[in-house]
Amino acid sequence: MLLTVNENDSRPIYLQIISQIREQVSNGMLQPGDELPSVRETADSLGINMHTVRSAYLKLSEQGIITLRLGRRAKIARRHLPVRNADLAADIELRLKELFADATLAGISKDDLRKLVNQKLAQLKRE
Repeated sequence: MLLTVNENDSRPIYLQIISQIREQVSNGMLQPGDELPSVRETADSLGINMHTVRSAYLKLSEQGIITLRLGRRAKIARRHLPVRNADLAADIELRLKELFADATLAGISKDDLRKLVNQKLAQLKRE
């Protein structure tokens, strides 16, 4: 697992960690049963506070992406069933709104944004 912290990213660090782990699970870099580094190891390697990593791991556990057991390393969950709940749907909608606002502020037209989204969806199908 490779994680990085981007100081120029406007998102909090724990959200950056969540995003990177979710992406690595979705593209197959992390497989069900794979162990994650401990909270301490991850914090040390990124040069951040352990509580930041713990927050990310807890959120990933709530989302069903990883499993946490006291005294053991976090693991990628064995089954990734789509979570269909109002909180997740609301979170995704909020992130999309933020993405669209960022794109508009960056001068990206709706047509160009639509092309980018379609390209990413096509790429996901190939993977």
